[in-house]
Amino acid sequence: MIIKEMRLHQIAVADAPIRSSYGLHAPYALRTIVELISTDGFTGIAETYGGDRPFAALEAARPYVVGKDPFQLARLWQHFEAQASQDNVAGGTTQTYMVPGENPLDQHTRTYAALEVASLDLIGQALNRPLCDLVGGRARDAAPFSAYLFYKHAGGGGRGDDAREDKYGECLDAKSIVRQAHMFIDEYGFREIKLKGGVLDPEVEIETIRALRAEFGPKVPLRIDPNCAWSVDTSVDIGVALKDELSDGGYLEDPCAELAGMAEARRRLLAKDIHTEFASNVACTTFADVVQARDLEAVQIVLSDPHYWGGIRRQQRLSNTCETLGRGLSMHSNNHVGVSMMIMAHAAASSPHLTHACDTHYPWQTEQDEVIEGGRVKFTNGTVPMTDKPGLGVRLDYDQLARLCERYAKLPYRRRDDEAEMREHVDPNWRRVLPRW
Repeated sequence: MIIKEMRLHQIAVADAPIRSSYGLHAPYALRTIVELISTDGFTGIAETYGGDRPFAALEAARPYVVGKDPFQLARLWQHFEAQASQDNVAGGTTQTYMVPGENPLDQHTRTYAALEVASLDLIGQALNRPLCDLVGGRARDAAPFSAYLFYKHAGGGGRGDDAREDKYGECLDAKSIVRQAHMFIDEYGFREIKLKGGVLDPEVEIETIRALRAEFGPKVPLRIDPNCAWSVDTSVDIGVALKDELSDGGYLEDPCAELAGMAEARRRLLAKDIHTEFASNVACTTFADVVQARDLEAVQIVLSDPHYWGGIRRQQRLSNTCETLGRGLSMHSNNHVGVSMMIMAHAAASSPHLTHACDTHYPWQTEQDEVIEGGRVKFTNGTVPMTDKPGLGVRLDYDQLARLCERYAKLPYRRRDDEAEMREHVDPNWRRVLPRW
């Protein structure tokens, strides 16, 4: 079996005006769909970041993919590692200062990840086995996910005649976030809750977490992620204020910038006998980071992401590493549609040391923007049950794909720029500042 063709599809999917410390989401999120077609007539698919830079990196990889054996992934990885070393970016890939998909430091891992997944899906199609079985089998029969809550402005995403229903309404205070949480839990059955913070005054975000605990009780673990918007002092103050609410399986994610800052905040909380665990997806993004985070005691839970850690097999390696080093493991998320949903599900199912339910933006996208046959991936009690279908277990709806490609071509967006959206719609002078509080 040889890869005879690689097809790349740039798509745009409607996205609500949700907030983070990076700024405001645009009316559309950009994604790239990858297809690898074999000489046997099978097709493997993947989904990754969208826009000009990720697309160009995949195009540049074409000579190393077409004409090759999809089983020989080690050689493909060696190519990307060598390229990264040549470009002097192999030593670190911090996500602290750039939005996902726009960071040149992880271009090699995220490009390889898309090609690895599409290759494994292709192999799964040929062998008639689920992807997770190709990498050692499933450690669990369903992949657990959490309700991922966001402060948001009014609007459901899209624009003009393509605008979406504002399902959740404006959510800029504690009461509206509790309402949002109920809607997520009622529809998807989530049993853990994460709030994207770093948006409003810390007192408002403290009030929001307390309102969620009062509403759902200690059996629903809570997390908050301000994406480094707080200083070390503010991180400590919030850790003290929420010491009860973030216990019992909850955590504080990337409260301040860099491992050294998180280590200091953690030490100061421990000195107050507060043992709230810290998680990270922006300061801890390489295997070397995991070791340093352990040595500094800066991060107790590593948030992986097969899209930029380098694929499903490297996520498995991370699972083993975290188990060896006594770290917990969960999964980060970015805007995505059904192909990535299944990539994340297979990664979670095949990682033995997954200690916390994973993030997912999937509820923020709509049926109108799904690219897989049969409609959206179904959740059961907050989980995605693993499929017995070959490969990822989903196929592309080519009519939908063509429509989303056509939309992409007509839109002006070619990169994610949350700062520009903030300046256009909220505050003309806004820029991302770390720390903000």
